[in-house]
Amino acid sequence: MEPVTTESRSRRRMTGRERREQLITISRTLFAEKGFDGTSIEEIAATAQVSKPVVYEHFGGKEGVYAVVVDREMQKLLGMITAALSASHSLIKLERAALALLQYIEESSEGFRILVRDSHAASGTGTFASLISEIASQVEDVLADEFKSRGYDPKLAPMYAQMLVGMVALTGQWWLDVRKPGREEVASHLVNLAWNGLTGLNPMPQITATSKGLELSATAPLPPRPTEKELKEAQKARAKELKEAEKARERELKERERLLREAERAREREEKLRQREARLAERAAKLEQE
Repeated sequence: MEPVTTESRSRRRMTGRERREQLITISRTLFAEKGFDGTSIEEIAATAQVSKPVVYEHFGGKEGVYAVVVDREMQKLLGMITAALSASHSLIKLERAALALLQYIEESSEGFRILVRDSHAASGTGTFASLISEIASQVEDVLADEFKSRGYDPKLAPMYAQMLVGMVALTGQWWLDVRKPGREEVASHLVNLAWNGLTGLNPMPQITATSKGLELSATAPLPPRPTEKELKEAQKARAKELKEAEKARERELKERERLLREAERAREREEKLRQREARLAERAAKLEQE
């Protein structure tokens, strides 16, 4: 049997699932580089070496593939954070949550760039701010238990959760480009500030031995294939779009014909005026001769 190589795979026809995954991967890279508005269906199709109708068939349009890309990235990051928060001790939870975000940024830089942009309304899954709120809601439960055990008001947990997650998220955005120091050192300083506070900062912070070298993972479920109803709605939307484009072309043709008719009338008027002036000049010359 011939081994499956890049060349042999390119010769055989992709299955629908393989084509869908290829389009998602290509779109993810383009969205990370150029954003939603800077990426076109034409570019996605050209990069995948397929026609535009193939993209429409799988996703209904650019909005559809963008929504899938954003949803996958959110599910992956949320899964890693959720796994980190399953630790027993609050300090370990904080360490692992910080490490989870930094690991995600390190391993999925393109995905994080997509998430931290002002997500387009077409994503259907919200902006980075909504993602932070989802993570904060999980951290809120952790803080509420910690507050109760220390005699603090648990009603303040939502506010502190937003503060804590916001601090980690903004640090992640900064680290996305600088990448120094390493993620464990960055996590140790984040935890140092969050756990010890400014007045009790440890000059040489380190994460605990149980979190050192930890690699978190989360299996993000594949987004469900569009239902028959969703496909029909996408087809209707596409048909409506084509119909409106056809009407616009018809209006443009009518306007062009109107302008041509007006130009022709203007030429006719100009010719009649020229002929009239020629007759008047001829009559005036005859009068002078008499």
